[in-house]
Amino acid sequence: MLRKIIHIDMDAFFASVEQRDFPELRGKAIAVGGDEKRGVLATASYEARKYGVGSAMSSVVAKRKCPHLIFVKPRFHVYKEVSDQIREIFLEYTDLVEPLSLDEAFLDVTINHKNIETATEIALEIKEKIKERTNLTASAGLSYNKFLAKIASDYNKPDGIYVITPKMAEKFIEKLPIKKFHGIGKVTAERMQRMGIHTGNDLKKMDLTKLVKEFGKSGKYYYNIVRGIDFRDVNPTRIRKSSGSETTFLEDLISINEMETALTPLIEDVWNWSLKTTTYGRTITIKIKYNDFTLSTKSKSASFSIKNRILFDQICYDLLTEGYTTDKPVRLLGVSISNLDNEDSYGKQLEIPFSDF
Repeated sequence: MLRKIIHIDMDAFFASVEQRDFPELRGKAIAVGGDEKRGVLATASYEARKYGVGSAMSSVVAKRKCPHLIFVKPRFHVYKEVSDQIREIFLEYTDLVEPLSLDEAFLDVTINHKNIETATEIALEIKEKIKERTNLTASAGLSYNKFLAKIASDYNKPDGIYVITPKMAEKFIEKLPIKKFHGIGKVTAERMQRMGIHTGNDLKKMDLTKLVKEFGKSGKYYYNIVRGIDFRDVNPTRIRKSSGSETTFLEDLISINEMETALTPLIEDVWNWSLKTTTYGRTITIKIKYNDFTLSTKSKSASFSIKNRILFDQICYDLLTEGYTTDKPVRLLGVSISNLDNEDSYGKQLEIPFSDF
């Protein structure tokens, strides 16, 4: 007896809004954010993605991959207005709506306002209303928990819908590349691949003790999701207080140069989250765990949200230098942001048959 969870993800949201509002951009390779000389992309149109251009890519690299790429200045106030329109559609069906960013959200429709029996019917209606009211497309993933619904929404993009039922979940997860697992970031995925973990099936062969030893408390999460277990509720009141990325190294780091190199992808992870969610922090914290398991943290706060990538990077590297005050080898590094600029804005699974999904 299981829940009915929908994950709605707008297709190339920022870029699609620009192409909707400016007809001359339709059918063309565009990137939102950055410019030809510097900066990082927030997103790219599907026409640009055919050339390998994607979000969080430097504009210089993007231009090299796609010489005819058009750079568009982001209009976040417009994206927020459209996001609010879409949220109103969600609320027609359920109050259990958990936004993850401007362009995606979880919905728990197990019990819904319209007493519609199947989640598939609800998802199709939502997609149709989004198209009618905003002239944009969305993709939907449906399953019995958040992890699988999130994975499903990415499976049939753009303008797609995909259902992962309990009967198909095990084999689906076993075949899934580890880099496609929601909750396993780029750094962790690369580390797992070095350990010989390339698919869900590889991960499933790891016992719980080994995963916890290698990845700390996240190890239990990995152990569960590869078995299709995820009891997290859809939480409409959730306001995220911080965001971070950390990794434990296979071999201890012994020089500051090694640490700076290892810190770079963690900085990328956190910055990419800020770009994706348009949420920035006033406080940056660097976490250092030594090979004797002692812990050191160093933080710096600003009076404003840090939205400049160069400044963000510089603070991170400065904090690392300030925080590393010993010759002890380092086994873990982490980067996090807090005092987010979203703070002033907005258990158990129910037992309901899944056969009508």
